[in-house]
Amino acid sequence: MPSSPLAGWLATLSVAVLAGVLRFWNITQPRGVYFDEVYYTKDAWGLLTAGYEIDAKSCAGPAYVVHPPFGKWLMAASEGLFGYTNCAGVPHGDPELGWRFSSALFGTLAVLVLARAARRMFRSTLLGCFAGLLLAMDGLEFVQSRIGILDIFLMTGVVVALACLLLDRDDGRARLADRLSAVLPRGSGPPLSTVDGSPGVLGAGGAGAVSANSVATANSAVTANSAVTAALPDSVALADSGATAGRQDRLRELYGPRLGFRRWRLACGVALGLSMGVKWSALYTIIGFAALAIAWDIGARRTGGAQRPVLGALRRDLPAWAAMFVVVPVVVFLATWTGWFVTDGGYYRHFYGDGFGAAWHGWWKYQMAVLKFHEGLDQGHTFASHPMSWLVMARPVAYYYSSPAYGTSGCHAPAGCSREVLALGNPAVWWVGTAGLLGMLAWWVARRDWRAALVLVGFGSAFLPWLLFPNRTMFFFYALPCLPFLVLGITALAGLALGPREASDARRLTGALTVGIYTIVVVLLFAYFYPILAAQVIPYSSWRARMWFPGWI
Repeated sequence: MPSSPLAGWLATLSVAVLAGVLRFWNITQPRGVYFDEVYYTKDAWGLLTAGYEIDAKSCAGPAYVVHPPFGKWLMAASEGLFGYTNCAGVPHGDPELGWRFSSALFGTLAVLVLARAARRMFRSTLLGCFAGLLLAMDGLEFVQSRIGILDIFLMTGVVVALACLLLDRDDGRARLADRLSAVLPRGSGPPLSTVDGSPGVLGAGGAGAVSANSVATANSAVTANSAVTAALPDSVALADSGATAGRQDRLRELYGPRLGFRRWRLACGVALGLSMGVKWSALYTIIGFAALAIAWDIGARRTGGAQRPVLGALRRDLPAWAAMFVVVPVVVFLATWTGWFVTDGGYYRHFYGDGFGAAWHGWWKYQMAVLKFHEGLDQGHTFASHPMSWLVMARPVAYYYSSPAYGTSGCHAPAGCSREVLALGNPAVWWVGTAGLLGMLAWWVARRDWRAALVLVGFGSAFLPWLLFPNRTMFFFYALPCLPFLVLGITALAGLALGPREASDARRLTGALTVGIYTIVVVLLFAYFYPILAAQVIPYSSWRARMWFPGWI
């Protein structure tokens, strides 16, 4: 890891503060509800006052809703703090701040956590801040952080789970190094290390350490790992030669040691369960992260010299792996429904009568009804789009639009003005990030680098499942959970462009200029599109100039 933890925290927190200022500034504009706030703000009010969603039309009885309650509970919490509008339309406190505060808070948190995760992933504070800045300057993340709907909570949950997964990877390899050191005689074999990038059993390659400014030096991992794999069994054999080889020693040689309780893996499972408590689509990320975790376990045991690393991971790690990626997410997901279970008015709550069994039967019937809704959601919509179009932002969603006339609402243009909230990503992030996926694929094929695999699996688990439902009504903002992995892919390419410390001055200067110019372009594009992201009143001609393609109108 980079040598100064304090400097790392100050740098990443600075990026998060910038993101927070942008997201909270004038967050109550536009006034009133817009787009899907019309649904979720009322659901949140129902949870706040009754513990379950209340039918907004009758203001009595349960509402039939098609997403789990956790994201709406987060909105309910901020409504309780700052204000809400009740079912009768009577405002209390500052309603817009109430139902948008949580979104802005979690959107800001996502920037901080991704910056910290990228810093750990690439072993560079500079690259960590670079990743956080890209997320902070993306228009889609910005817009979703300023509206009272669910997707920002889903994305933030995925980012938190990602950070916990990275911490678990480092922690697991550190544990493996510690346990292997116990079976090596003092002074024999290769020196053991933790995951800080120093040489040893896990070494720079095993931990994935890179130079402070680059990802490229991590490619030496392949050579280091091969040497370690060859050397370690001999060292272990030397250690065992002086003692009676017992069954446990033989199992350790075959499979590697047990690693004990994985606290960060538990945290990852909790974060994934909460994400699924926002939207069911987090299920696919659970599958993707679970696959990465067991693959990393196999790789760590192979690097550590286990003779049968696959069987070792299955024997030593699989039971706890299943608990953390199956049992924990399911339990946490069910816990997000606590309000429905402990109250009596929820939808289908007493459909089968009273009692414990009847409640579970009613809950299951509710889930099946929701599944049927999603399977049949195919009606047309002006802003519906196919998932393949998301990668080029062919059809962003206009959440809000008005046309103030000259002399009204701050319009000073004789030809009239426009005011819009357009869910549009930053072109320099989405277009470059999409192209960067090819770079990640090439990097993985050439080097089998785990960072490239993480980007590809994370993006694929968030994006590819949507292709299975070509007739379903879908929108560009569904792609929000893909964004962190696009950012990480760009960050990896930036690290490769900067080059290792031993690269020539010309190479490093060229890389620094390239990355610096790209960063400036990202910031300038965010500033350029800011008026149509934040509902600012601008002349119609200025608005029209920002509509680069017909699909953006």
